[in-house]
Amino acid sequence: MVNADDHPEGVPAHGFRWFLRGVRTAFSIPGLILVSTFIGFASLAKAAGFTLVETVFMTGAIWALPAKVVLVGAVQVGSSLPATTLAVALSSMRLMPMVVALIPEMRGPRTRRWVLYLLSHFIAVTSWVLAMERLRNIPRPMRTAWYAGLGGTLVVANMIVVGITYVAVDALPDWVSAALLLLTPIYFLTSLWGSARERATHVAMALGLILGPALHTILPGFDLLIAGIAGGALAFLFHKFGRRAA
Repeated sequence: MVNADDHPEGVPAHGFRWFLRGVRTAFSIPGLILVSTFIGFASLAKAAGFTLVETVFMTGAIWALPAKVVLVGAVQVGSSLPATTLAVALSSMRLMPMVVALIPEMRGPRTRRWVLYLLSHFIAVTSWVLAMERLRNIPRPMRTAWYAGLGGTLVVANMIVVGITYVAVDALPDWVSAALLLLTPIYFLTSLWGSARERATHVAMALGLILGPALHTILPGFDLLIAGIAGGALAFLFHKFGRRAA
């Protein structure tokens, strides 16, 4: 495989070629599952009173389905703007470790910082899982081009699907929309479990599955936050003491 560092004049052509490979990766089983879940989101947003333009804009601007669901739910219950903003921000904080883990994998010797800032907007569970699985097989100078094709295609495709579904949602039964929306957590769980590189990740996920429902009955407003912090901290201790024992 030709390395772009050896032939600088070939970078544009090679970059476009890897961009198209990223586009092709988006049309995969994980990508199709993600698109199907946005069908349910379009139905939810329309029922909450959002317009077509608002729903499509939200799909592209807030690139994380749980954050959009939190926003729609906050609007439905009449939450204030500061409370809604805080809820959406907290739901998106889970993406920060993904950004921290993925950005160094994409950075090349001549990668500009604004490119990484732009591509970080595309980081969500589906694109993150696909990238962590495949970036190691992509030449480092071409990783940003590949991920731009992957992330950009997922965003644009979901914006198109949301727009079409919003117009035709009245023809879908309610149970179909709900079932498609539930595909997201099922896919996220199985994908993260399969792509985990360390046992501590499995421990964190198992603790989250246990603590989440238990805390929901006690502190329904803070169940996910506390479960995430507690489960992550316990998994970190498991990893730390496990390495010492080894």
